[in-house]
Parts: sequence; structure tokens; C-alpha cells
Amino acid sequence: MEKRKKNEIIQMMMLNPKLAILDETDSGLDVDAVKIVSNGISQFKNEENAVLIITHNSKILENLKPDFVHILLNGKIVKTGDATLIEEINTKCFAEFIDAAANA
Repeated sequence: MEKRKKNEIIQMMMLNPKLAILDETDSGLDVDAVKIVSNGISQFKNEENAVLIITHNSKILENLKPDFVHILLNGKIVKTGDATLIEEINTKCFAEFIDAAANA
């Protein structure tokens, strides 16, 4: 699986799309592979393109330093923030966001 994920990043870099949507790119990867994939994404990202990363694990985001973080629950964005939102998720988990979405 690791080799396939790395190849996907290489392919993305070669195709150079304006928008790359990466769904669970970190799934099934060990710590070293996550760093390699993160480095590839970082090398790709610039002012001329955008990368949307969908993940349930914040480890890949620690290496990427995203511009925006969105929390999606039940098909709705319930909170948007900068990279500091990742630490808030890691500290408080999702319970607070689930409660807030239920009360909205």
C-alpha cells in the first residue's frame, strides 16, 4: 500500500492539477511513509494550485501546516479555522463539535 500511495503523489506532481483532492492519503501508512507523502504534497502545493486533504488522522496535517482546517459532521462544515484547530481537535476530540452541531 505504501508504494501505491507514494506513486499517487508522484503522479499528482507530474499531472500538476489546479486542484488535487486526496482522500485518506495517510490510511495504512506507517510514520515514515506519512512523512514521505507529506513532503511530496508540500513540494506540490504552491500559489497556482490547491490541495484538499480528507483525513480522520491529524498526523499528516502536522507535517503539512494547512492554511485552513474544516470539521465536517453529517455533511456540514461545523467549524473552520487555521492550523491551530488541529491541536484543538487533538486535545478535545470531536465531542465538543458534535454537541455544537447538534445544538445549532
